[in-house]
Amino acid sequence: MSENVVHLHKPTDPPTADTAPTVLTVVPDAPSAPPVPLWVRSGRAVKSAVTHESTRATVRAAARHGLYTFNGGRIVARRAWDGRTGSRYERMIRAAEAAGNLEAAEEWEERLQRFRAARHHRRMDLLHSPVDAAKGVAVGAGMSIGVLVALGVVMAINTGHVGDVITPLSATVDFIALLIRIVQVVWGPALSIGPFLALLALWSVGRKQHAAPAWALPANVRNSEGEPITPSIVVKALRDLGVPALARAIKEMGDAGASMLGPIRIAGCGVEVDVTLPSGVATNEVQGKRRKLAENLTRHEHEVFITIPQAARTVRLWVADSGALDEPIGPSPLVTDGTMTADYTKGKAPWGQDLRGDAAALSLYQRHLLITGLSNQGKTVALRSLALWLSLDKSVQFLMGDLKGAGDWNMFDGLATTLIQGPTDEHVIQVTEMVEGAVEEMNRRLQAPPGTVFPPLIVLVDEAQVAFMCPAKGTGKDKRPYGGAKADSRYFMAVRKIHNQGRAVNVLMWQGTQDPTNENLPKLVREGAHTRASLALGTESQARMALGDKAVDGGAAPNLLRPGLDRGTLVVASDGISIPAGQSSITVRTHYIDDDAATAITDRAKALRDGVTTLHAIDHSPEHDPLADIAAVIGDAPRVRTKDVLARLAARNADAYGDWSFLDLKRVLDDADASPYKSDGVMCAARDRVARALANRDGDGSASAE
Repeated sequence: MSENVVHLHKPTDPPTADTAPTVLTVVPDAPSAPPVPLWVRSGRAVKSAVTHESTRATVRAAARHGLYTFNGGRIVARRAWDGRTGSRYERMIRAAEAAGNLEAAEEWEERLQRFRAARHHRRMDLLHSPVDAAKGVAVGAGMSIGVLVALGVVMAINTGHVGDVITPLSATVDFIALLIRIVQVVWGPALSIGPFLALLALWSVGRKQHAAPAWALPANVRNSEGEPITPSIVVKALRDLGVPALARAIKEMGDAGASMLGPIRIAGCGVEVDVTLPSGVATNEVQGKRRKLAENLTRHEHEVFITIPQAARTVRLWVADSGALDEPIGPSPLVTDGTMTADYTKGKAPWGQDLRGDAAALSLYQRHLLITGLSNQGKTVALRSLALWLSLDKSVQFLMGDLKGAGDWNMFDGLATTLIQGPTDEHVIQVTEMVEGAVEEMNRRLQAPPGTVFPPLIVLVDEAQVAFMCPAKGTGKDKRPYGGAKADSRYFMAVRKIHNQGRAVNVLMWQGTQDPTNENLPKLVREGAHTRASLALGTESQARMALGDKAVDGGAAPNLLRPGLDRGTLVVASDGISIPAGQSSITVRTHYIDDDAATAITDRAKALRDGVTTLHAIDHSPEHDPLADIAAVIGDAPRVRTKDVLARLAARNADAYGDWSFLDLKRVLDDADASPYKSDGVMCAARDRVARALANRDGDGSASAE
């Protein structure tokens, strides 16, 4: 018997190649995707079909048109119910009571009583109407038969046939039979088509009112920024304004919240509506939420204007069509009408358009003018357009100072009596002396005999803030500063004097300034202007400086204009322009007149005049010494009349002194402390004073030279 040996230990030697087992590596195929069940594929297909944009559009269209018809029926039913019952009057009574307007509530209650009395009278008349109607039919039929028989008798007499007596009657019977046959033919189709026509009418009413949810409306209506302004939209915008008392009052009014609104009127490129606020709501609470109100109306802030009319507790809303204010207005009539002239006394300058789209024209007669705003907003163009119109009145004289010196007023060379252009302190000095000369002319006019008529003199200073901020001071005895806002400021005091009395003798001050502050536009100067206008500003405090507290409290807000985008748009406070009743200001979009068009207008203005020699006060060539020349022409005479001094100076140096006036001579002598004086009733220049002034000046010069 053989014996089997079982080894309990695993051999440690690796197997040889002959004894090594053969290992087969099997790589399985990638598992195939499990089959998608039919119900999953069907669900995906259904989901894709349901969520497809075409399906959504179809569902929206079906819902929209169905709801147009359904809600149109509700609207028609509501209108019919309101027409047959007193529900409309009851809603108005509740709204008036919620608004605290007891007078309006009593008026609506009286109207309701009149309506009920008239309705009762109509119902009582129905008791007698059947008998009256029967009598009327009998009488009408008898008269008609009588008329037809009489007509048949006339026909029988004419034709000689007795049978013609009944011809009109038989013709009438045949006509009636024809009408009956037509009705029989049409009646069946009318019964079939009539309901569809009624549904179409209801659909039309619903479509006009957009009587469907927002998600079902067309994309152009659903996504449009500026939806039409309707009473319900205005009431909803006011309700959501965040004024608790206003929201509660509108909620108590129910569906009659629109009773707060006056009629919505088309006003230029927008609409206008007056809103009578409920008791307990102040107008400034609505004014202070202009942005939120605009957004509630789906408008931008600059497209909604809030003003305060005369009526108590009332705000006036002007809402622009979406994007309309970004469209330019047409060219100025000054450019398009080559025959236009001006009339300083009775005419008005065509300045632009108001927000209603009406022409905005400004009267300049005896009105001082101030225009301000941020830099590069169109101030110079707005101011220049007024001067361009007035230049077409040949009686008007101009003294002009442009303290920017960029050539914006070059076209007035040869039209203005004085034209100073430049930004330096020397230019400010010359402009100040120009304004002081206008003060002297004003005083001369004020002392003229009563009844004397004077031509208009416009003293225009552009960039006037440069003059107020000028640090230069006078030389010689007069050390007063040219700039500043105190009583010793020469420019400030000259402007104040013209503001105080110039209007009476047609000496008017026009100023244009930038970025107003109390330093560069003193309070007394800005309040001395009769016409105040402002372009875009940065803050409400600047708006108050520019236009005054009354205008800003009444809704004027140049600080809400958009710098750059609203260039040329002005808020104007003046009695020289037509402002809606109860408002204190008006917004004007001015016409833009470029330099070439302005030059063409001034060429026409120059053709109306005999010729004007423009004085450019800045002269950098030291070819003459005015004080020494004055001493030379006086000679050995103890005194010489100023008139003769001017004549001798002109003969001595026509280029330098040919255009000199008494004011120029007086300025030189005053600065040298050799002022002219009166002798025997005429103004004279004294030889001793001039000689002493020369000696003092030369002594100062030599001393300083040492």
